[in-house]
Amino acid sequence: MALKKAGLLTNAALVGAATMLSRITGFIRDILLAALLGAGPLAEIFVIAFRLPNLFRRLFAEGAFNAAFVPLFSKHLEEEGQVAALAFAGRVLSVLLAALAVFTLLAEIFMPALVLALAQGFAGDDEKFALAVHYARISFPYLIFMSLMALFAAMLNAVNRFLAAAVAPVLLNLVLIGAMALAVIDYGAAGAANRRVLDYVIYAVTLAGLAQFLFVFIAAWRAGLRTPLAKPVLSDDVRNVWRLAVPGILAAGIGQINLLVGTSIATGQEGAAAWLYYADRLYQLPMGVIGVALAVALLPTLSRHLAAGQEARARETQHIAVLAAGGLTLPAAVGLFVLAAPIVTLLFERGAFTAADSAVTAQLIRLFAFGLPAFVFIKALQPSFFARQDTRAPLIDGAIGVGVNIALSLSLFASYGAAAIAFATVAAGWVTLALMLARMAWRGIYHLSFEVMRRLAGQAVAAALMGVALAYLTSFSFAAQQPSPMGMAAQGLWLGGLILGGVFIYAVAAFLLGGVRRSDIALLRGAG
Repeated sequence: MALKKAGLLTNAALVGAATMLSRITGFIRDILLAALLGAGPLAEIFVIAFRLPNLFRRLFAEGAFNAAFVPLFSKHLEEEGQVAALAFAGRVLSVLLAALAVFTLLAEIFMPALVLALAQGFAGDDEKFALAVHYARISFPYLIFMSLMALFAAMLNAVNRFLAAAVAPVLLNLVLIGAMALAVIDYGAAGAANRRVLDYVIYAVTLAGLAQFLFVFIAAWRAGLRTPLAKPVLSDDVRNVWRLAVPGILAAGIGQINLLVGTSIATGQEGAAAWLYYADRLYQLPMGVIGVALAVALLPTLSRHLAAGQEARARETQHIAVLAAGGLTLPAAVGLFVLAAPIVTLLFERGAFTAADSAVTAQLIRLFAFGLPAFVFIKALQPSFFARQDTRAPLIDGAIGVGVNIALSLSLFASYGAAAIAFATVAAGWVTLALMLARMAWRGIYHLSFEVMRRLAGQAVAAALMGVALAYLTSFSFAAQQPSPMGMAAQGLWLGGLILGGVFIYAVAAFLLGGVRRSDIALLRGAG
């Protein structure tokens, strides 16, 4: 099996493009959800039932395996060859299957406690709580398929094959869209806005998990990554994976932990969990397209450099990733802040989702926008620790951030409601980033050079200029008002034109201010 060669930009762009496709289909999914369920009790039940397995999937599977498995698998490939690396993967797979079986059984038994931890506000409503437990039990097996998928995706990533794993989430959205379409066909748009739509959607979640796993498994099989199953034994190398994975579960998924904390507290306010869900979906678009894409592409690249003893190349690659993160995230954050209201109105405000729901969701997006750069920079910096098989340090930094989040959420929620959750999440992100940068500089792993900081400042000023221009143009637009059914296409075209105009303004300003250079593209292509 030949190792495919590609630069950091090529890999990140591939993952980012696939993630963008996933986000677009995800928006279609959420548009249908908003129209059918709005932000009422059924929407909150869906958020909890879906978020529970999805949370464990992101923590237990994606973050842990990308942080712990990729460097070790890459080391086996580099030092011992493909056969030994696949045998190692087979030992990990055997233990993973056994652990998943036990974990899922325990989760099904103790589901009421898990739901209570995730939705403490449901405790006073017996019917709502019982429904959340019922649907969470149905959706939880999704974790099994996604965890197995994560292992095969990690192997593909380690050999520079990113497309299959990046495209797989599209299948989830397509299956859920199909399920909601069936609900509407069977009951009509009005009739589907009841508990029956949850039956369609929640059962579809587990079916979609199976589809995603098979898709990635077949891609790995075709790539020659055929892992032999063995008796589950905690051998030394398997123990090493779990030793790294346990803190990596928290370190790589710190954003999800913050979201978990916020969701649990937000269930104390009617509609808050749903508003946060829709706001998070929009804020996660640049997070996924930029931050996750960079992190996924960066980890195997850094792992290869460090395995070969190329510390200088590793630091240079990290510089490139930081500049790419800033160059893409800063304008995205400013754009989200300025255009939050028209975006939410266009995407969600129809059916059961009211103008009041739009206003609150837009407010939350503006708050989240302040934290977007922090979380993307965290994603771009964490691989430097993970590639060195250090998941403990980012765990400590992230745990402090979670503590900040909990303290601020609990102290401010009674006075400010859902807005307090968004503010606490943002504060936690910046605290975590500051601690991480300080730790990296102290250890000599990485520090922001004057040149990098100067270029980041140029990017920030260019993004601010773009924001001023967008705010000015928006204030004169008739399309900023809520669209009628006949005017929705016009508003969509206006909003798309405004975004393209903002991109042009930012690009020109960033080049003139030195935040982005023409040579960056060629440099990123060669960062492999």
